[in-house]
Amino acid sequence: MKRTILAAVIVILGGLAAYFFMQEEKAPPPPPPPPPKIARDPVRAAPVAAAPAIRHPLSGTGGAGLPELERSDSPMLQALGELLGRKWLVYILGEGLIQRVVATVDSLPRERLPAGVMPLKRVPKTFVTTGKGGTLAIGPGNSARYAAHVRLVGAVDAAKLVSVYVRFYPLFQRAYEELGNPKAYFNDRLVVAIDDLLAAPELSGPIKLVKPGLHYEFADPALEARSAGQKLMIRMGRDNAVLVKAKLREIRRGVATGA
Repeated sequence: MKRTILAAVIVILGGLAAYFFMQEEKAPPPPPPPPPKIARDPVRAAPVAAAPAIRHPLSGTGGAGLPELERSDSPMLQALGELLGRKWLVYILGEGLIQRVVATVDSLPRERLPAGVMPLKRVPKTFVTTGKGGTLAIGPGNSARYAAHVRLVGAVDAAKLVSVYVRFYPLFQRAYEELGNPKAYFNDRLVVAIDDLLAAPELSGPIKLVKPGLHYEFADPALEARSAGQKLMIRMGRDNAVLVKAKLREIRRGVATGA
């Protein structure tokens, strides 16, 4: 059961952007992308820099009895099916699942969140807007699209999640190293991503949009300049963001040294 809790929450939290990503109205969902290409940094002749200090070390990380990273998809998908029901499996990209989660977490504090690394398929739901031209804004009913998923996140026991995350940490660390971070510590990046999400503004009232091309953007340049993770927190609506942030704070207390 603990393994299923780990898989469910990491996938749901790490893949929220697959549901919250602004989509073209009436545009069909794109075909499932292939697993992300994992490659190590090329070897250079320059002197190798010393490994950065680990800011948030985890003690008691496991290793014994864990599957190989390349063989972890099937056990995690089976666990997800047992916990959430088989109907949820249609939303999950089963190839390179842990690698996708790691790549998504790594991208959340950045400018863009590439669709190709997400662990969940996009769903064909319409992004709800209101008004036109200078009055174009996120529609008041848009947040309702995400309420069920946010409730599922809120129901997870954060303490159990953290204990299993610590046990299975070697798989996440290996995936992070193969992503091109051989001297970095994935748990430090996770804390950075959580802190970035927690820093997202909680806005009330209409959030104005523009549509210069195929996709919507925030009309306020300051909002549009925020990280991919913060923008998805804004898009899901204030009430949903408050609930997600509460769970993120619980998780942070378990994974961040001195939290």
